[in-house]
Amino acid sequence: MTTPQLAPGRLRYHLVRLVLKAVCSAYVRTRVIGAARIPAQGSYIICFNHPSWLDPIFFAAFWPDLHRDLYIFGPREQDMSTGVRNRAITWTRRGVPVQPGAHDVIDTTRRAVSVLRSDACLAIAGEGRLSDHEGEILPLETGLAHFAKLAQVPILPVAIVGTRWVSFGSQVSMRVGEPVYPDAYGGGKAGARAMTDEVGLRLQAMLVGVEDRDPPGWLGRTISEAFNDRPWLDQPASAQDR
Repeated sequence: MTTPQLAPGRLRYHLVRLVLKAVCSAYVRTRVIGAARIPAQGSYIICFNHPSWLDPIFFAAFWPDLHRDLYIFGPREQDMSTGVRNRAITWTRRGVPVQPGAHDVIDTTRRAVSVLRSDACLAIAGEGRLSDHEGEILPLETGLAHFAKLAQVPILPVAIVGTRWVSFGSQVSMRVGEPVYPDAYGGGKAGARAMTDEVGLRLQAMLVGVEDRDPPGWLGRTISEAFNDRPWLDQPASAQDR
């Protein structure tokens, strides 16, 4: 049975946006580059690189499109009723949660497409996990292209830079690329893979020259790593290469 996607009320939606914006602005500087590339009409998918747990927060706070509601794809959780972060996401009604292991792939697809058919935008971390370096993306998963094809909406690549390590006065930038439209690609897995690869190329191009920053002081490290989950870094090198 499909779980209905409840839309956030307008007061709740903008209250969350303004609170997050105020909190983030008190600590770092944020700018959006290339906002004119955002489609003027209709829904779209945002595909962003994912160096930090903070990325969805910056999208919720600073994404400049105020005409369409912004939803975040994720997180991957078995039970969204446990944990402070999960309960907060549930309260905002902005999340499209996913169960680990793709056990609810049909329901997840229906929820994602439902959001896109409601004249909203859906932000997806296309790598499917946290990346290890800000200037280098992991291979993108093809699910976002399947969503785009089912809903007939473009994918907008957006590179987020500066969230891996945040410190007082540091800068976070969101670089908007040219949208990729599904009509230019064939059907099936091959078409989805080709569309995904093109999004990846555009996303990586916006990260050329971006290098990892040195970790900041205690406060910055604490904020930057609060909810980051990189279990593979604790594995032996031989296991990481499998």
